[in-house]
Amino acid sequence: MNISNNCYVEIHYALYNENKEVVDGSQGGEPLPYIHGKKNIIPGLEQALEGRVAGDKFSVIVAPELGYGERDEEKISIIDAESFAGFDEITEGLMCQIEGEDGQPQLVTITHIDDEEGEVTIDANHPFAGQTLNFEVEVISVREATEAELRDGLTG
Repeated sequence: MNISNNCYVEIHYALYNENKEVVDGSQGGEPLPYIHGKKNIIPGLEQALEGRVAGDKFSVIVAPELGYGERDEEKISIIDAESFAGFDEITEGLMCQIEGEDGQPQLVTITHIDDEEGEVTIDANHPFAGQTLNFEVEVISVREATEAELRDGLTG
């Protein structure tokens, strides 16, 4: 069966940086499941999977605009260190969830801690924003998604 909209697909993938080091992936663990055409994975990877079949192995390079987008400097802000009073410890590079301006949870990375000023610089960009992504992919399985999977997604 070829991958098309509303297919349940499982893939193994490895994401490499410019130095050919694996920075993310599913190798050595469970394959990544997703429903094709439902925007569960980045657009560039989903486009590259269209029409593939179980057993296919391929490489794909995904530009930022079809990956996690370009970096947005407006997503970097300096907040009062007191905002992290409930944390046991904060360090540069720590990813954490905070309440955004709209009251919704927001994932941010702490990029700088200024103890003298009592300020913390946070970055709400995705860690791979602005990067060209190099994937090695293997299609493990392809089947029609069930009605429950289409209705509830994979977590339902």
